[in-house]
Amino acid sequence: MFRRMRSLLLASLPIVTIGAVAGAGDIPVAAPLVTPFSPAILPGNGLAQHPFLYAGEWDTRKPDQSMFLVRDGRIVWSASIPLHPKPGANQEFDDATLLPNGNIIFSRMSGAGEIGPDKKLVWDYPAPPGTEIHSIQAVGADRVLIMRNGNPAQAMIINTSTGVAERVIPIPTTVAGTHGQFRHIRMTGAGTLLVPHLGEGKVVEYGLDGKVLWSVPAKSPWSAVRLRNGNTLIAGDWSGYVREVNPGGETVWEFTQADVPDIRLFNLQTANRLANGNTVITNWCAGDKNTEDWPRTVQVLEVTPGKMVVWALRSWTDPGDLGPASSIQLLDEPAGDEQR
Repeated sequence: MFRRMRSLLLASLPIVTIGAVAGAGDIPVAAPLVTPFSPAILPGNGLAQHPFLYAGEWDTRKPDQSMFLVRDGRIVWSASIPLHPKPGANQEFDDATLLPNGNIIFSRMSGAGEIGPDKKLVWDYPAPPGTEIHSIQAVGADRVLIMRNGNPAQAMIINTSTGVAERVIPIPTTVAGTHGQFRHIRMTGAGTLLVPHLGEGKVVEYGLDGKVLWSVPAKSPWSAVRLRNGNTLIAGDWSGYVREVNPGGETVWEFTQADVPDIRLFNLQTANRLANGNTVITNWCAGDKNTEDWPRTVQVLEVTPGKMVVWALRSWTDPGDLGPASSIQLLDEPAGDEQR
């Protein structure tokens, strides 16, 4: 099941047959919205605002799914996988991180992997039949944390140099359908796991022994990270929210559609706190089946603590067509926003 690879083109990744389709089945459908999509002129400097790594789920406009490295306002690198490798099989990029060595780790629903700048895989983990992987995080040299949706669902710490699963943590869930169970999970600086239970409406902190340490209600959470101040930043829901809660579960900061009446929010899949106190947010619009609407939507927002939008990215035309947004890593940031 685990294997080390010397070279393999990303287009030839193994796949797993999955019956559910993103945005359907056991995931709630977005309610109709009346907010304008976005103004003609947006704040910030477009693709040139930050260097970044970008990935997104379910770009049904194209036969291939891509992740992109953007520097100096242009795409300098990309890698792609087929959306439907064969009938009944689906894959997409959900989560991606550029490592200090120049490689990129990523989840693709049908598995997880690590790819070099030459677009060859150096490590690969195909999801077993009946499971999905939508989350990956580097947790030390040659180690990654993945969340394997399934029955049973399991968080796994894998040594990518040996292919060994060094720890497997069962994560209980009442959601039978694998697609609606979990998205982005993260390890905190204290070595605990923050797990957004997408289908159960809560974020739970677990010890590596599987014991529940903390929990807070959160509607359809897609991501959660522990901030340096001890609070937790949560993003999710089809109506779109980002919420910072303290250890007592109280909301101390929140960003919603009411704070940005001229930019339509869809599914806010991830949020990360920057060193300057701003928050960068991905706005995934592919739940809107009318793809003609997509080029009018904003994919990424950067907002101040006072909720002013200082950067709104809308990039849907070649040579900078990034597609729907699920994951962004700003490369001009210092250490990540989790406590480390």
